[in-house]
Amino acid sequence: MEDMHILELYFQRDEAAISETALKYGAFCHKIARNILSADADAEECVNDTYLQAWNAIPPQRPDRFGAWLGRVVRNIAINLWNKNHRQKRYHGMTQLLGELEDCIPSPRTVEHEIEEKELTEIINGWLDDLAQTDRVLFMRRYWNGETIKELAKEWGVTRGKLAKQMYQLRLKLKFRLEQEGYTL
Repeated sequence: MEDMHILELYFQRDEAAISETALKYGAFCHKIARNILSADADAEECVNDTYLQAWNAIPPQRPDRFGAWLGRVVRNIAINLWNKNHRQKRYHGMTQLLGELEDCIPSPRTVEHEIEEKELTEIINGWLDDLAQTDRVLFMRRYWNGETIKELAKEWGVTRGKLAKQMYQLRLKLKFRLEQEGYTL
């Protein structure tokens, strides 16, 4: 079913909207949550919470890109659960992934956090726009969707070493751009 028809079901408050969402985007949402949490039960809980959040947010919201909107929602829910569990020392799956990025993303410790966060988002989005499509897709799938180097290398038909080097080079480029923009890392 097309996204506009699924959204119309939400606006009609038809519960079929949830089953159609699950049918079209369930595997996508589960993969994002699973990549972050490393536990199927927690990933499934996040996906179900995503459907509930969609039900509560639509209407009034009408996402232009429903799949991307759902991806962001499930990712945020999964990260929140990961943070909660990480404080309790339950998960180590995201530690490496986040560690790879900590050298090029500054930690917001100032009062101006919200302004800096918006500026940082604009800089990163501009940097992503400047990348070749292949690099942009790989970067987003690795650091937004949390897919492993092994999964991506297999799908793209390259060795893990080659892809790891490519991701390292992308992180260096991001770090350089941020430093050019005045961020101290």
